[in-house]
Amino acid sequence: MQLKSLIKKWRKYSELSNLGIIVRRKFFNNAFDGALTIAGIVSGSFIIFLSNPAQILSSAIIIITGFSTAVAIGISGLWGAFLSEEAERKKKMTDLKKDMVIFEEDEKGKTNFKEIDCLNNDEKEILEEQEIQKAMITPINLNHSNNKNSLKENKNKKNNASIIEQSERFATIIASLVDGGAPVLGSVLPLIPFFFGDTLSLFHFIISYGVLISILIYLGIFLGKISGGGHVKYAMHLVTAGVVTLLVSLMLQLVIPT
Repeated sequence: MQLKSLIKKWRKYSELSNLGIIVRRKFFNNAFDGALTIAGIVSGSFIIFLSNPAQILSSAIIIITGFSTAVAIGISGLWGAFLSEEAERKKKMTDLKKDMVIFEEDEKGKTNFKEIDCLNNDEKEILEEQEIQKAMITPINLNHSNNKNSLKENKNKKNNASIIEQSERFATIIASLVDGGAPVLGSVLPLIPFFFGDTLSLFHFIISYGVLISILIYLGIFLGKISGGGHVKYAMHLVTAGVVTLLVSLMLQLVIPT
C-alpha cells in the first residue's frame, strides 16, 4: 500500500512539474551526446589500429579511456543539471508566489505585502487608510464564520504552494539523474565488445559500431514516437551523424600523422 501511494504521489508531482517533457528531452540529448562522444574515441582508436596493423594494441586502452570519459560526462551532467535545475525552479517558485500575491503577517499581526515598494503614492495612501480602518474596527462574533473561511482559504493556498514546491524538488532530482545517467548509458554500451579479448581486432570495432548504430536507430525511433511519426527519417538523421563522426576522424588521419 505504501508503494502504491508513493507511486501515486510521484505521478502527481510529475504532472504538476511537467516532468515528462523535460526527462524526454534530457534523455535524448544526453544519450546522443554520450554515443557520439564514444564514437569519436572508438573511431580514433580504429584509425590507430588501421595505421599500425602489425602493432599489438590492448583493448584495455579503449575501455579505460571510454569509461573515464563516460564517468566525466555523467558527473558533469548530474552536477550541472542539479545546480541549474535547482536555480531555475527556485526562480519559478519565487515568480509563482508573486503571481499568487502571497502575503505574510508580521509579528504585530499587520499585513506586510512583499511588493509594497512597487505601489504608487495613491495606492500606498489607500493601503494606509485600510490599515487604519482595520485598527479602528473591533471585530464582532458575526464575522467569526468569515474569519474561519478566510483562514481555511489561506491554509489551502499554503498547502497548494507546498505541493508545488515538493513537485519542483522531485522534478529537479529526477531530471538531474536522467541528465547524468543518459550519457553514461550511451557511452558504456559501445564499449562492451572490448571486454572480450585482450588484443584489439577488427571484430571489436565492427561490433562496437553495430552497437552505436543500434543506439542511434533507437534514439531516432524514440524521437519519432515523440513527434508522432517520421521514425525512419529521424533514425537516418542520427545514423548520418554517426557516419559523419567516423568520416571526420578518418580525415584527421590525413592531417595528423599517426
